Amino acid sequence: MDKRPQLEPFFNPRSVAVIGASRDRHKLGYGVIRNLHEYHYRGEIYPVNPHARDVLGYRCYPDLSTVPQPVDLAVVVVPAESVVQTVIECGKHGVPAVVVVSGGFSETGPQGEAREHELRAAAARYGIRVLGPNCIGTIDTHTPINTTFVVGMPRVGDIAFISQSGAVVAAVIDWALGAGVGFSRMVSLGNSVDVNETELLAEMAADRESRVITGYLEGVADGRAFMEVAAEAARSKPVVMLKVGRGEIGARAVASHTGALAGSAEAYEAAFRKTGVLRAGTLEELFDWARALAWQPLPKGNRVAVLTNAGGPGILAVDALQAAGLSLAPLTPTTRAYLASRCPPHASVNNPVDILAGSGPGTYARALDALLADETVDAAVVIQAPQDWFYPTSLAEVTGEVASGSAKPVLACIMGLASTADALTILHRRRIPNYAFPERVATTLAAMLARRRWLDAPPEPSVPPFAVDHAAAQAVLSDALNTAGSLLLTGGQTMAMLRAYGLTTPVERLATCAEEAAELAIQVGFPVALKVASVDITHKSDVGGVLLGLADAQQVKDAYHQILSAAMYHRPAARIEGISVQAMIPEGQEVIVGWRRDSQFGPLLLVGSGGTEVELVRDVAIGIAPLTRSEAEQMLDRTWASRRIAGWRGHAPADREAVIEALLRLSQMALDHPRIAELEVNPLRVLPVGKGAVAVDCRGVLAA
Repeated sequence: MDKRPQLEPFFNPRSVAVIGASRDRHKLGYGVIRNLHEYHYRGEIYPVNPHARDVLGYRCYPDLSTVPQPVDLAVVVVPAESVVQTVIECGKHGVPAVVVVSGGFSETGPQGEAREHELRAAAARYGIRVLGPNCIGTIDTHTPINTTFVVGMPRVGDIAFISQSGAVVAAVIDWALGAGVGFSRMVSLGNSVDVNETELLAEMAADRESRVITGYLEGVADGRAFMEVAAEAARSKPVVMLKVGRGEIGARAVASHTGALAGSAEAYEAAFRKTGVLRAGTLEELFDWARALAWQPLPKGNRVAVLTNAGGPGILAVDALQAAGLSLAPLTPTTRAYLASRCPPHASVNNPVDILAGSGPGTYARALDALLADETVDAAVVIQAPQDWFYPTSLAEVTGEVASGSAKPVLACIMGLASTADALTILHRRRIPNYAFPERVATTLAAMLARRRWLDAPPEPSVPPFAVDHAAAQAVLSDALNTAGSLLLTGGQTMAMLRAYGLTTPVERLATCAEEAAELAIQVGFPVALKVASVDITHKSDVGGVLLGLADAQQVKDAYHQILSAAMYHRPAARIEGISVQAMIPEGQEVIVGWRRDSQFGPLLLVGSGGTEVELVRDVAIGIAPLTRSEAEQMLDRTWASRRIAGWRGHAPADREAVIEALLRLSQMALDHPRIAELEVNPLRVLPVGKGAVAVDCRGVLAA
């Protein structure tokens, strides 16, 4: 068990030593002392600098040994080459936690990376918790404490923010001051030599002052550990993450910035979905969602009422709501009649409710009260376009008054910026988020609804293990591992693995000459299909390696020579084991199923449109093993393949249950056999309902 102290000293220390404190206003060591002083840290502050007598009136000490009281937290702002020795001195003097602001570590190259290894070893040797290096520190507005050097301190609030970029923290601090948004805690992780994002996620989940956890992520140290903590945290409070590095270029930039193991973008998407983490697309969305999740109740459904004084903003809101998967509440006749009696004569009392320019706060109040009372309404959006006959503060007051105590979320859109500052103050005091433009409310409500549905989903038991022929599976692996010089499973080996796990495969034989192919075709039974058997040829049809519906021995012989010639022409270096003779499979829908092993999150399961369409349409959904039954169903439902299986444009419905079962069996196989890096079935031919599915073609790759 790890007996090192936990993370409380980073947020609520009784004393702080700033090692590298400075009298120079332009140096970071001055900025840290300034922030501790100006933002009213109530504990003891000990500047450490052998060349200064005091900083901002605080007596300086030449080294830690001369500090009169125990130190709970040290903030280290010294040159990189002195950091390791400084941390060792902290260990010798019993300092439990250290923030290393200094840069010059793994982000700078091999020499810095070696220095970082030394820092990690020193921290472990003395049981010190280290945040950083190359970070800007921590903020807790409730303690209060600000160990950063950045000018500014957010208001006291209930949003926690974890960031792997110090620059992003600095920008968010400045934004929060301008927007009037409060935070509970903010942390810059830097290079995460010790304390990482997963530990901090658990810490924020346990913090009573944090109602929502937000984060800027470039990567995680341990994907499976992160998922375990995230799932537990999300049960107690909303977790919203902005994961950057989605594309190939962005992923390379992430690696060069922090050295984090990024994993694949698809893996993070699947991990967040599995654990209830909401994934924001931008920093703006991150904090749009966080404010609403912290301040407002969750909607019970997707029906939204829009209340506006102008048609254009109302239409903007409606378009955005529909694009986000939300719908307009139909409103009851009673509600519409009431609105017609209380609104101007030409007002629209159908949702969106347009009370027209010239209506005042009183009309807004009556209309909003009626909408919140309507049983068809799950959430309300209040929009006001700029006008000059009443102050925005008046609307903020009545909106807050009507929404107070409502079990339904209310989001405001008092549009603009220059004239809204006072109104924002009122709304924030009432815990109502405001958005400068109507489109932003849509993704916010969609995120709130996604959380509601995740929380409401009943706990699902694990899928009982399937009966497996473990001896057959192990024999296949042993055979493959004993094949020198190749990490690729042969088609026969992969098919044998599938059979061991209960998937249906076609009757198939391998021929090494045309005459043998004809004899095997007779045994299999006409008509047959011939396919080139080669671990080096993934897409057989692309090289003329597949011929179907062969009806007699002569056709089989001719096809054998044709396939062999075509394969050798297109792939002269390919290793060809022979030609597979396979029973023809009845017509059906074609999907792809399989998995690959992600560096962070383990086996990623895949399902989507199969056959020759795979790379053209890229219709796939990803999940993480172990899959539950509902996860497998939801994966399939996110694809166009699901619509085809259900019966699309004259196609008879196919056996959806067989696809779900195939995914669950492959999930079990992936967890059972870590020596297999990838396994793909394409196509899995899905037969009519009740007839099952057949793995027509497949490939497998061993882990290096």
